[in-house]
Amino acid sequence: MLAVPMSPENATSTASPETSRDISFIISTFILVVVFLLGVPGNLFIIWSILARARKRSVTTLLILNLACADGAIMCLTVFFLIYLAKQCWVFGRVMCKLLFYLCNTNMYASIMLITLMSLHRLVAVLWPHRVNALTRRRNVLAVLAGLWLLVFTLALPALIFREERLNEKQNLVCVHNHNVTSYVVLQFMTETSVGFLLPYGIILSSYMYILRRLRRTRFKRRVRSEKLILAIVVTFAVFWLPYHVINIVQVVAACAQENSKLKKMLEKIGQSSRPVTSALAFIGSSANPVLYTFAGRSYIRADGFAFMARLFEGIALDSNGRKAEQVGREKAALKLKTSPDSSTEVKTERAVDGQSRDILP
Repeated sequence: MLAVPMSPENATSTASPETSRDISFIISTFILVVVFLLGVPGNLFIIWSILARARKRSVTTLLILNLACADGAIMCLTVFFLIYLAKQCWVFGRVMCKLLFYLCNTNMYASIMLITLMSLHRLVAVLWPHRVNALTRRRNVLAVLAGLWLLVFTLALPALIFREERLNEKQNLVCVHNHNVTSYVVLQFMTETSVGFLLPYGIILSSYMYILRRLRRTRFKRRVRSEKLILAIVVTFAVFWLPYHVINIVQVVAACAQENSKLKKMLEKIGQSSRPVTSALAFIGSSANPVLYTFAGRSYIRADGFAFMARLFEGIALDSNGRKAEQVGREKAALKLKTSPDSSTEVKTERAVDGQSRDILP
C-alpha cells in the first residue's frame, strides 16, 4: 500500500530523537513540494497539449493522455499529504483516509497497465502491420481503456478496506493500514507486486525482446522517437517503483516468519524504515514523465514555443503511420519478388517505399 513519504506514523516509529523527526519532516516536505511543482503543471500541460494543440493523435498519444490524467490527479492530492505532515496528525476524517490512499493505489495500477498497453501496441504493429488499423480503431481502443480503468479501480479496493484512522504513540490520529490477519498482509502486498509490477513488466520485457528479434530479421531498423520515448517511460517506472515492491516482499516474508523470531523483527524493522523512502521514490516517479517528454521534444521548442509538446505527439503519430507503411510496403515487395523473376521490380518497389517513408516520417 502506497504510504505518504515520511508520514507521521513512520517518523514516530523509526526515529525517536526530535532532531531525526525534524530532518524527516524537512526531507519529506521538500520531496512533496518538488513533486507538486513538477507534477501538477507538467501533467496539465501534457493534457492541454494533446487535447487543444495536437492535430494528429495516435493510439500511443491517447495512452499518454490517460497516463497524464492519472499522474496529474495523484499530484493534486499532495496538498493533503503536505497538510498531514505539517500538522503531524490526520485531520481529514475516516472517509478521506480511505479515499486518498485508494486513489494512490489506483495511480500505481493505472500507470503500469497503460505502459503495458503501449508496449503491446508496438508489438501488434510489428507482428500484424496489415491488421493494426482494424485492431486499433477508435471504438476498440476506447473499449480497452474502459476495461482497463474498471480493472484498476477494482484492484485498488484493498485500500478502502484496510486503511483506518488510529492513534499513534504520541496519541496523534494517523491514517495507516490495519492488517489484523497475516493472510490479509500477504494477499494485499503480493497482489500489488505481482499484478502491479511483475506480471505487466514480464509482458513489457517479452514484447520488446520479440520486437527486437523480429526487426533484426527485416530490413526495417529505423529507430523512431515514439519507441525511444516509450522505452524511457518503461525504464523510469521500473527505477522508481522497483524499491517499493521489494519492500512489499520484505513485509510479506516478515508476516509469514515465526512469531517473535529474530528474522521477523529484523524484516519488520527494514520494512518500517524503508517504506517512507520507497514511497517517496514512487511519488517522484509520477512527476517524471513530463520531464521525459520535455527532453524528447526539446528540438521543437525553438520553432514551436509552447506548442512543442503537441508537435512531439504529432511526430509520434507520424512515426507510427510511417513505420506501418514502410513495413507493409517491404512485405508487399517481398511477395512481388517471389512471383516475378524480374529483379528490377524489387528495386522500384524499395524506392517507392523509401520515398513514402520519407514523406511520412518527420
